[in-house]
Amino acid sequence: GVKHDSGKPMYRLVPPYALEEIAKNLTYGESKYSAFNWQNVPNAKDRYIDAAMRHVEAYRKGEKLDPENNLQHLAAAAVNLMFLLEFELNPNLKDKQ
Repeated sequence: GVKHDSGKPMYRLVPPYALEEIAKNLTYGESKYSAFNWQNVPNAKDRYIDAAMRHVEAYRKGEKLDPENNLQHLAAAAVNLMFLLEFELNPNLKDKQ
C-alpha cells in the first residue's frame, strides 16, 4: 500500500513517559481549578513564565516533586510552557494573553 505522510508530524516521537507526566499535571490542574481555566487567566504570559520558572528553579535546587501535589516539577514547567506556546499559536487565544 501507499501512504503519503512524508513531512507530516511524527507523534510517535513524543516521549510517552514525559507526556504521561504532563497529562497528570493537567489532570491535577483541572481538579484544582477547572478544565481549560488556563485560557482565561489575566496577564497569562507573565504569570505562566513566572510559574514555569518557579518549577525549573525548584528542580535546579534539587527538588524533583512539587510538595503541593507530589507531581514532577519539570512536567509542571512543561505545562506552563505549553500554555504559552498555545497562546502564541492559537489565533483564538492570542487576544487573551
